[in-house]
Amino acid sequence: MFWQKFAGSILQPPVFVLLWIPEKIDQYGKDFTMIKRLVLASSSPRRRELLGQIGLYPEIIPSTLEENVTDTDPARVVECLSLQKAGDVAEKCRREGSGEETVIIGADTVVAIDGMILGKPADREDAARMVTLLQGRTHQVYTGVTLIAMGKGEAKARTFSEETHVTVYPMDEEEIRDYVSSGEPDDKAGAYGIQGRFAAYIEKIEGDYSNVVGLPTGRVYQELKALSKETESIR
Repeated sequence: MFWQKFAGSILQPPVFVLLWIPEKIDQYGKDFTMIKRLVLASSSPRRRELLGQIGLYPEIIPSTLEENVTDTDPARVVECLSLQKAGDVAEKCRREGSGEETVIIGADTVVAIDGMILGKPADREDAARMVTLLQGRTHQVYTGVTLIAMGKGEAKARTFSEETHVTVYPMDEEEIRDYVSSGEPDDKAGAYGIQGRFAAYIEKIEGDYSNVVGLPTGRVYQELKALSKETESIR
C-alpha cells in the first residue's frame, strides 16, 4: 500500500490530489454490472438524471474539497476540478474501506465567452450581467470529467473534457430581467439552464447537448468501456 499523487500535464500549475493505491488492479470487464459500486462525486440532480438515461445509477457522495485552481484555460480548469472532486471522494471511500470494485465519476462545468470563465452567479445582479454577456452571441460550455477505478490493486484514472458551442438569440432587458427573476439561473454555471426556460432563447448548439446540461453522457459511457478494457488488460 502506498500513496500516489495524480498531477499530469492538465494541472498548470500542479494541483495534487492524494489517492491511496493498493497493490493490484481488479477486473471490471465490459459489462458495467460487474462494477459493484458506481459513485458520482456531485450532488447535481442533472448529472444523476443524465447517467440514469444511459442506465447508470450511481451512489451520490459529493466532494467537500475546497476548489483550488489557478489556471485560466477553461478546458484545463474543468479537468483539474473534476480530478480534485473525484480524488477527494476516492480518498473518502479508501478511508472507509469501501473502495474495492468502485468507479468514481467527478465532473465540473463552466461557461466561457471571449476566453472568460463564467461560473455560478453570486446573486441576481451577477446573473443578469452574465445573461447580458451571452445574449445574441455564441459561447462555449466545457465539462471536465475524471473517472477513477479503484480495486484490490492500483487505482486507474482517466480525465477528459468536452466543449460545446451554444448560440443565444438576442434578448431585451425585460426578457433578461424576467428570466433572472425566475430563479432558474441561481445555481447554474453561466446563469442559465438549457433544459429549462432558457431553451426559448437557444438558437443553435454545435456539439453535445448533454455536455451543456452538465455531463457528456456518450463520452462518459465510452470512456468507462475503455477504462474497463484497460483494467482487464493489466490484471
